[in-house]
Amino acid sequence: MATIEQLEMDARRAQLTADVKALVERYRSIFDWDVPGVDEALSDRLILKAVRQALDDIEAESSAVGSR
Repeated sequence: MATIEQLEMDARRAQLTADVKALVERYRSIFDWDVPGVDEALSDRLILKAVRQALDDIEAESSAVGSR
């Protein structure tokens, strides 16, 4: 049986995905303003890499707090 946390996450997964897409769009627009003729595919890869790193950092911090 699923935990309440898993049920809540499942119910909000689509919203989380939409929020992350909006975040990528936001940073893509910043790249577009700062660099004329930007390579959008490269920008997306760089943005997603930075988001993944940020998530890894947050997960590591969360794990450290949880292990105290």
